[in-house]
Amino acid sequence: MNLDSTQIRDDKQYWIDKDEYYKSLNGKFMTLRLIEQVSNEQMRFENLKKYGLKAAPQGPIRIKNERLLNHIETYFTDNYQIDFFPDILKEDQIEYEGAKKLVLVNRYERSSKARENAIRYHGLNCKVCDLNFKKVYGKIGEGFIHIHHLIPINEIGESYKIDFENDLIPVCPNCHAMLHRKLNGKEPTVYELKQILKKKNT
Repeated sequence: MNLDSTQIRDDKQYWIDKDEYYKSLNGKFMTLRLIEQVSNEQMRFENLKKYGLKAAPQGPIRIKNERLLNHIETYFTDNYQIDFFPDILKEDQIEYEGAKKLVLVNRYERSSKARENAIRYHGLNCKVCDLNFKKVYGKIGEGFIHIHHLIPINEIGESYKIDFENDLIPVCPNCHAMLHRKLNGKEPTVYELKQILKKKNT
């Protein structure tokens, strides 16, 4: 709280009205910490408008509209998550905070369009074990799957364009975790993990 403009990141490039930018430098600023992030279709701005949100919030707001509040309370959960499950980066790129491990992810993980295209192309069955969450769990499993990058995130350059057909595949959380476990010093391929499962089940 009560930070001045020298203690924050300079965001001049994002201001259209530079006079307003210079005025803002005399104000007080605060640091915000992300506590929780949810990315699902129901929480998109277009959907929130249908439930009574009038404009995109530019700061804290008090929600008086009960219909909107009920909608947010229902869908502010990862049950409807559409975002990518973070692919693990190198150990030296992982930060630890208290007892929790914070995994840093590349911005490519945040492309929900790439995820949608990958699911449309590959379907919702795990490419390793063939698990389909809706078939196993019913409605609660509908639309749920992790997306795995075949090219590791830390090897993708800034200008790399994701090819959803060849770079991304749907996998269940168990297989996703196993794809990031080291086997003889390297992570197994999808084919290798399939063979491991095949041997265990025969």
